Amino acid sequence: MPVPLWKKTASCEDINRTHAQTLCGRIGIEFVEIGEDFLRARMPVDHRTVQPMGIVHGGASVALAETLGSVASWLCLDDSKAAVGLEINANHLRPATKGWVYGRCSPIHVGRTTHVWQIELNDEDGRRTCVSRLTMAVIDRPPEQVRVKPA
Repeated sequence: MPVPLWKKTASCEDINRTHAQTLCGRIGIEFVEIGEDFLRARMPVDHRTVQPMGIVHGGASVALAETLGSVASWLCLDDSKAAVGLEINANHLRPATKGWVYGRCSPIHVGRTTHVWQIELNDEDGRRTCVSRLTMAVIDRPPEQVRVKPA
């Protein structure tokens, strides 16, 4: 029987609430699905996320990709560990000009010291707009940041 990927239990609503006052909330990123081995989120194509030509800014796509991978790593760790971005790359394949961009994050490698995630972004018509790979470093959380769980 396979080992479950997620070590934490959280809903999309929990994650969205946590990110409300961060970059994610400011540009409209919303988590929409947590599967057994994937996460899905979406980002609006609007004045917050486009560049002057009216297409999604590459940096906004990378922000969506890194958000998905970072949250996926967080879900994989107990509270004594943290994950921080080590490297991200992205290939922008086609422009998105309206509606929403949807991202799906799945694991390539979930190890003791590194996690590697594959993130694919698609427009509302299901056309791939960007592919990204994110590597996260798993570190010990400083003792003052470890959450104490109530008994």
